[in-house]
Amino acid sequence: MIDAKLISAEVEKLFASIEFTSEPAGLYDPLRYMIGIGGKRIRPTLCLTACGLFRDELPREIHDCAAALEVFHTFTLIHDDIMDRSPLRRGVPTVWKKWNEDTAILSGDVMLIDAYTRIAKAPSKCHSEVMSLFSRTAAEVCEGQQYDMEFELRSDVTMQEYEKMIGLKTAVLIACSAEIGALVADADPKSCEALYRYGYQLGMAFQVADDYLDAYGDEKVFGKPIGGDIINGKKSWLTIRALQKTPDKDVFMDAFNMEAATPEQCKDKILKVKRIYDALDIPSDARAEIRRYSDLAIDAVKDLPCDITPLRDFSEKLIGRAK
Repeated sequence: MIDAKLISAEVEKLFASIEFTSEPAGLYDPLRYMIGIGGKRIRPTLCLTACGLFRDELPREIHDCAAALEVFHTFTLIHDDIMDRSPLRRGVPTVWKKWNEDTAILSGDVMLIDAYTRIAKAPSKCHSEVMSLFSRTAAEVCEGQQYDMEFELRSDVTMQEYEKMIGLKTAVLIACSAEIGALVADADPKSCEALYRYGYQLGMAFQVADDYLDAYGDEKVFGKPIGGDIINGKKSWLTIRALQKTPDKDVFMDAFNMEAATPEQCKDKILKVKRIYDALDIPSDARAEIRRYSDLAIDAVKDLPCDITPLRDFSEKLIGRAK
């Protein structure tokens, strides 16, 4: 087994080694910009952690797979920021704001191609399984994003629909990261499946936590303006739960659909929606749901033939910010 400190050091070296073509700079500079601003690096860290459960040394090929997962994730962020009209990502201007929408679209496209170039270097012994899993996951992430956009136009989204959406948009890529690490480590099929379930449930917990922090987090820590989901009319876990609990859906939707064209309107809208959340005890409900998904993640791997302490620690570090 490989400890967390070594995994962290490997992730740092991995990011330092990620390079892109130099020219044309207008196409590739946004890629270097996005990789350079960092982030939580959840997916490559989990990929290496899962691999390290079954190996005393990390195989060379795992680094290409881990890099592919982060590059793919970054591609989705570039395009998501355009669709969400987000001005900031990790506290700095998003690609479409720093350059323009056309550049962001094209740079995102080439980043997706780069991710496939890297994942194609998976070991021959598991190449087919890794490519199939990665491709299926890539399509599922796009499906989740489509549902997310469609939900913005609806006031009748159910919790079941919402859970399906975040499962596709967020959880499957984290699950994919865990299973690819196990596949490259040559883990047995049962262990690979268990790690996928762990990653999926952890991804669900992470997205609920992200929704919670969007409304109640610290902007300096969260890395983007607080209340973005409320301003943009995005259906978050908090929104769906509020619609389940409120005795007057019209009152809630009137607040949620308020115009937010000026800074003053944005501030007023966020304040009114959060007052309803608070009155309905939505923050407490969200924290309980985060804990529930976290517990399901650990339960999924309790029978692995190895010490799961690294998985417990990873879960706590990822979700602890919102418990």
